[in-house]
Amino acid sequence: MTVKQISIFLENKPGKLAEVTDVLAENRINLRALSLAEASDFGIVRIIVDDVYNASTVLKDADYVISINKVLAVTVPDSPGGLAKVIHVLGSNGVNVEYMYGFTAQKKGMANMIFRVEDNQKAIDALMKEGIRPVCQEELENL
Repeated sequence: MTVKQISIFLENKPGKLAEVTDVLAENRINLRALSLAEASDFGIVRIIVDDVYNASTVLKDADYVISINKVLAVTVPDSPGGLAKVIHVLGSNGVNVEYMYGFTAQKKGMANMIFRVEDNQKAIDALMKEGIRPVCQEELENL
């Protein structure tokens, strides 16, 4: 029940992010979520897309350095405390959140969160025990 995230290493210069989004658009790859983390010279663009294989292929062909990681996607209520429950479940079960970012959900009143954790299976087990089911890759591809 994990989702594949593509991380793209990118020069921290004007126009570089536009070049990446152009490559994706030209190849009809739909972004589901995007997060940008910067450092002084380089940044990391993390994306969730509808077609991981195609996206990774066209990005590599365009000479981008990428990596693919498994992350968790969880749909939470889009209301005060909706995210807090998931964070508490993870924390109380000894799962450290390395980073996270959100994106809107198709279903009104809900939001999606992407979590990078040390141990995906431990996080999945803890969430499932509390009735929280992570979203799978196919569900995100079909949004």
